[in-house]
Amino acid sequence: MPPRSRARDGAAAAAAAAAAAADSDSGSGSGSGSDLESGSGSGSGSAVVGRERTRQRVIEAAADLLAREGRDAVTTRAVAVAAGLQPPAIYRLFGDKEGLLEAVAEHGFATFLAAKRVDPDPQDLIEDLRAGWDLAVEFGLANPALYTLMYSEPTRVASPAFKAGMEILMGRIRRLAAGGRLRVDEELAATLIHATARGAVLTWLSLPEDRRNPALLTILRESMVAAVTNEEPAVQDAGPAGAARALRATLPEQTILSGAEQHLLREWLDRLASDG
Repeated sequence: MPPRSRARDGAAAAAAAAAAAADSDSGSGSGSGSDLESGSGSGSGSAVVGRERTRQRVIEAAADLLAREGRDAVTTRAVAVAAGLQPPAIYRLFGDKEGLLEAVAEHGFATFLAAKRVDPDPQDLIEDLRAGWDLAVEFGLANPALYTLMYSEPTRVASPAFKAGMEILMGRIRRLAAGGRLRVDEELAATLIHATARGAVLTWLSLPEDRRNPALLTILRESMVAAVTNEEPAVQDAGPAGAARALRATLPEQTILSGAEQHLLREWLDRLASDG
């Protein structure tokens, strides 16, 4: 996602600069300077690697705090302590707290992406859809604070890991379409699948524990399946030829196309159908 614009007022910028100056003056403490500059003597490549390792350590420390104590616990000071750094290191690595939260959210999307199982040729397209939906919901229920952070800002859906995950979903949808099982267009299908999974998680988390009925998740999933897919394939034979034959069979019922348009379309469909 394009990072959100992070407006800093003069006071915040001055505070960050003062903190950075204080950190550079103090060679003691947890050694944030040495962490960020590690490997500088052996070349810029080592320095970049050292910086990235430190950055990842901070993200993991923040994610752990988020999971254990909630979003309010993720302060720059608390994260710095957990990561073994001085607070100014957070500003040098992420700009500010919002930058750190952006990085934690991206870490969440990447973690979810790594958990996704992709079958390029599933035996049952509908069960493959159900499995993908269940996996998304299970991730949200297992990581409530992280999931809420990931989806608390609409702009976060532009993150690289989120986009990669959506490509996996679009692959599922394209297989449904090619098999004649897709009831709606592909973009609407993706929106419905994603919205119902996210809605299921956030609704579940909003309920008191004694009101969390597992039937809610099942009903939402099956409603999504019914809205997105056909019970039986609309096209019996896979491939362009089968689709052409199915469309050609419905042409006499069409009233939108003119006679000339129907004639031209029928000619095209005849050619496609003959290839099968």
